[in-house]
Amino acid sequence: MSCPTTPDEWRAIAEEFSRRWNMPHAVGALDGKHVACKSPKNSGSQYYNYKGFFSIVLMGLVDAEYKFTWVDVGADGSASDAQIFNFSELKETIENGTIGFPRAEPLPNDDKDMPFFILGDDAFALRTYMMKPFSHRNKTVEERIFKYRISRGRRIAENAFGILANRFQVLLTTVQQDPETIRLIVQTCVCLHNLMRIRYPCLQNAVLDQEDDNHQVINGAWRNGLNMQDVDNVTGPNRATRAAKSQRENLKHYFNSSAGSVPWQDNMI
Repeated sequence: MSCPTTPDEWRAIAEEFSRRWNMPHAVGALDGKHVACKSPKNSGSQYYNYKGFFSIVLMGLVDAEYKFTWVDVGADGSASDAQIFNFSELKETIENGTIGFPRAEPLPNDDKDMPFFILGDDAFALRTYMMKPFSHRNKTVEERIFKYRISRGRRIAENAFGILANRFQVLLTTVQQDPETIRLIVQTCVCLHNLMRIRYPCLQNAVLDQEDDNHQVINGAWRNGLNMQDVDNVTGPNRATRAAKSQRENLKHYFNSSAGSVPWQDNMI
């Protein structure tokens, strides 16, 4: 697993997101999943998450082809996704500019520069490099379409975790090893997952979410049975920046314009 470090590498991922998922300028989908473990000795509630079991967290950034480009493995189960990301090397390198994201450039068929960004959910703070749906109730039609488009791209991360867990079913159990050993097991599974996606990209695609001819989602097999412990994200005091709010508004208008809309989106809300 090698995290991209140059604008060309990130742009290649963004082009694949645009081609396959109609999500231009997205360089990855970010999500976190809990791997259940036994209670480590003398750890108290350190690994105990709010869903009621002990776990370590796998947080991953996933490209448009279900491969992991970056992971953080082994955070205590009591930590939230936002806490893990806020203290991660990924966030640090994004904010100091060393990760190599491309410079802002216009979206297809548009003339306004738009930064490249990660797709996240409400657990993360809205930033120019992190786009997520509107969280308030009573959304407008435009806001619901924006949510659909963002969620469609972000579903890639959920499916990548589904493939991973169904391929390496130790992740479906309560792992009995100590946390450091579990970290090595999970890291190994992720690397082997990437290798399999490169060499046999169609293998296990049957477990993925699919879209019918009308783009309605057909749940993948991984959702119907046991899977890695899904944890509802807890929202926190993640304050959005003014620039990020403006960017989200521009992206919302783009998705609702002739330049950026897709023919079926009105039927999805």
